[in-house]
Amino acid sequence: SGHLFDRQIQYPIWEPTQAKLQHWVADLGVGGVILLGGSGAEISLRCQQLQNWAEIPLLMAADIEEGVGQRFAGATWFPPPMALSAIAKTNPTLAVELAEKMGEITAQEALQIGLNWVLAPIVDVNNNPQNPVINVRAFGEDPATVIELTSAFIKGAQKQPVLTTAKHFPGHGDTAVDSHLDLPVLTHSSTRLAEIELPPFQAAIASGVDGVMSAHLVIQAWDDQLPATLSHRILTGELREKLGFSGLIVTDALVMGAIADRYGANEAPVMALEAGADILLMPLDPPGAIAAIEEAVKIGRITPERIRESVKRIWEAKAKLSENSAQLCDLASPESEAVVQQILQASQSVYHSVPLPIPTPEQKLRNLIVVDDALTVDYLNLQAPAITYPKQRGYHLEISDRHTPKNLDLNSSSHYSATLLQLFIRGNPFRGSAGLTPMAQTWFKHLLEAKELQALVIYGSPYLVEQFLPHLPPEIPCIFSYGQMPTAQAIALETLFP
Repeated sequence: SGHLFDRQIQYPIWEPTQAKLQHWVADLGVGGVILLGGSGAEISLRCQQLQNWAEIPLLMAADIEEGVGQRFAGATWFPPPMALSAIAKTNPTLAVELAEKMGEITAQEALQIGLNWVLAPIVDVNNNPQNPVINVRAFGEDPATVIELTSAFIKGAQKQPVLTTAKHFPGHGDTAVDSHLDLPVLTHSSTRLAEIELPPFQAAIASGVDGVMSAHLVIQAWDDQLPATLSHRILTGELREKLGFSGLIVTDALVMGAIADRYGANEAPVMALEAGADILLMPLDPPGAIAAIEEAVKIGRITPERIRESVKRIWEAKAKLSENSAQLCDLASPESEAVVQQILQASQSVYHSVPLPIPTPEQKLRNLIVVDDALTVDYLNLQAPAITYPKQRGYHLEISDRHTPKNLDLNSSSHYSATLLQLFIRGNPFRGSAGLTPMAQTWFKHLLEAKELQALVIYGSPYLVEQFLPHLPPEIPCIFSYGQMPTAQAIALETLFP
């Protein structure tokens, strides 16, 4: 993690202690680190520490699909990429311009804190509303929009000496299973793949993307036995040979259930290397994976030439990173924040009449916030607009999540005359679902029946709005924002309140 001390480890199953990590980097020659968590200042120190341990400069990667601030506090946090596709429906020129700025700012801030590999953009076409893992992380629901916006993102990022990554090959957009938990299977024909899934990858390659990340899913038309990450037919046959990609092929995280649970912690890395991968991302047991690969070379299962091919590509990528000096920038500068606000305002949707009428002194008002897990959200704190804006207007705060008792007596709290219902719901990796949580459904239904619902604000997935609106009376306003971060909350509630 970006945190500096062992006591701050957040994912003990996967995250090594300081001493173990130093051993892996300094002694075993691990070539890169993927980072998550901490502040911009912490991550800068952490990256320096890691590079000092390494004999050969490391690839420092992060899943910063929504800007550096998505993972590291204090930097610019953009709304999810699907917000840009909403803008593209009415102003495609503006959407492309904003996507390019998003790529450039992300790359600038990444370099500022020591990262050199941006694991973005997602070029999957999210044409399945039930997709639990891609969802709003995608730049759109059709290939043309995804191509335009991801090409612009790559163009923006290329203004800085960072690596970019198109993911997840050959397309994770039409799945209803989260590959972090299980193995999705796609039954699409080769013709369908060529029409929908592959064009964005072809465009990314043409735009000069540095890496392509594999998807942990079975593509029956190409290989009905092995997932793409472990399939020579797919990584080498389709991506390397047919599409002519000469850059880095990186696996998606090998700790994910779709791979680790089925193929083994040390066998999967060997199979991925055989399939054509250059970089093995997050093997469950790095020392074991290294030993397994060394053994595979010793017994002739993998040739030294195959190893050299990947080493050459990695060396060329690392050389590119040292060719040019980065342009220094401030994290979350006013200019960057202005881009965030522009995207949020242009993509926000307002239904029914706003603003709300000014409350009378005798009204008892409630601000009810529903989240998936209040213990893990990083967009809510005592200063978050979702809490402070209603508080300033006399609303009493309640927060409900999966830990709220299921036998909660909703009627016991119905002494309120009006409730503002704020829902934070979107698809996220490891959650397994992109749909409504039972808690959100229960509260919405109860507040309607009690005639207590004053307004509805949804932060996250546009697919949920479509499920609520048919049941929402026309006198009750609804605001939807793709973003969940404090800036998104402020813009939405400034629209709602007078």
